[in-house]
Parts: sequence; structure tokens; C-alpha cells
Amino acid sequence: MKKYLILSILLIFASIPVALGQYSTGTYGLGWQNTSVKIVTSPTTVTITLKGESTRWLALGFGTNVIAMGNCTDMFIWNDTPDRDFTPTHVGNDYHYMPVPDADQSWTIVSDTVTAGIRTIEATRALVSAGDYTFLNDSSFLQIIFAQGATTTLAYHDTNVHGTRAITRFATLALEDFSITAPRIYPNPSKGALTVQTKTGLDTIVIYNQTGAVVQTIAVISKKEGNEVAVNGLATGVYIFELQNGTEKTYKNVVVE
Repeated sequence: MKKYLILSILLIFASIPVALGQYSTGTYGLGWQNTSVKIVTSPTTVTITLKGESTRWLALGFGTNVIAMGNCTDMFIWNDTPDRDFTPTHVGNDYHYMPVPDADQSWTIVSDTVTAGIRTIEATRALVSAGDYTFLNDSSFLQIIFAQGATTTLAYHDTNVHGTRAITRFATLALEDFSITAPRIYPNPSKGALTVQTKTGLDTIVIYNQTGAVVQTIAVISKKEGNEVAVNGLATGVYIFELQNGTEKTYKNVVVE
């Protein structure tokens, strides 16, 4: 098996309150032309956006003490096979062996486009996935590794992109950046019933507590602009309302008194 060297990168999540519901590394250039990564978490999912030359394989690895491929516990690799979810392998103390595809491919490709020779991949999965790295939706450090190959066929990267870099800049993703048009929840704070109002239709309302656990899921039958939601059964505290329609979602903070 060929040795497989990988660039080690340290990304810092934005320090924003847990109640906001999402954390983002922002978009980071990785030091060579047209290559970047962005990682965003919500209370339930993680989404990666990876850019690089369309003629190369592109890899991200995740773990708690990432200094080489073998220190990862999970990898996302775009290559010329259908597999995207990989696990690193090693022999003895040699941690630079070729990774192997997982039997359960947990990453879902949202989009994979090429423009002017640059590939942009967006992929998502649950924060917690059996056999994979567990992502946290908070402001803690996220350690990743990165590498790219000479072609789209997964192999030893040779002289392509290897080294170490620490990235300390960050960008936040605030929940006021709405994709669903003009959401409004009132009264807020609320002691009983409240109204969720949007200018676009809603399909589902998911309510999370501050630890990210789902406490209630509401299927919206009416497609009117205002929908009443009863919160009198919820304990006093701050909750995150995830508003979903067929293609979009956004989040609002709600205080229950």
C-alpha cells in the first residue's frame, strides 16, 4: 500500500451563543489557488463546502488530535468512485496508509458542480453518525486534515499539497440570515400560545432545547402565513425553532416563560 500524506489544519468555530443554533468556520482559502473549505453545524447536522480543481481528488479528515491521516476517525473524500465516506487505516505505528470506503456511506451530496475548472462540493450528514466522527454544535475547536491528489483517482498525493497550518480566523453564521422569507414569532417571550408567521409556506416546525435535543416536531398542515403553536407544555427557558419548507430552513430563538 502506498503512503498517504495529508495536510493538517486547525479550524476554530465562531464563539457565538449556543442559543443561536448554528456555528461556522467561515470560508477559508487553503493556501493554493481556488481551494477552500467551509464547515457549518446546526443542532442536528453538519454541512461542508469544499472547493478545488476539478481534475484532482479532494479530502477532508476529522479527529481530536489530527497530525496525520491515521489520527483521523472519519474522512470525506471526493474522487472518481461513488464512495465519499472513508476510514483511515494503518499498520503498526505507520499511519500513512490508504483509507478504505465505509460500508455505510453517511455523507449526502447536496450539490457537485464544476465552473471554469473549479469543483464545488456541498455535502451534509447528521452530527452523530454510527461509526463516524461526532461533530459538536458549539464553539469548541474543530481539527481537520486536508489533501488533494494529482488526478481524480485516489492515490498517494506525491508532491501535491502536504504540510501543516493553523487557521485562527473565524466567521459567524447568525440566525438572522434567513432563507425562508421574513419569519416572525410572537409574542416572544411567550407564556402559552404563539404565532409563527412567514411570507413563504411552512412544512415543519422543529423545536430544540439549548443542548440541541428535539423536544417537539410539528407538521404544518395549513399553508397560511400565520400558524399558532402551543408552548405551555414546555419548561421555562430558551428554545430554538427550526422552520422548514421543501427546500429551505431557518432558525429563531424563542423564550418560554
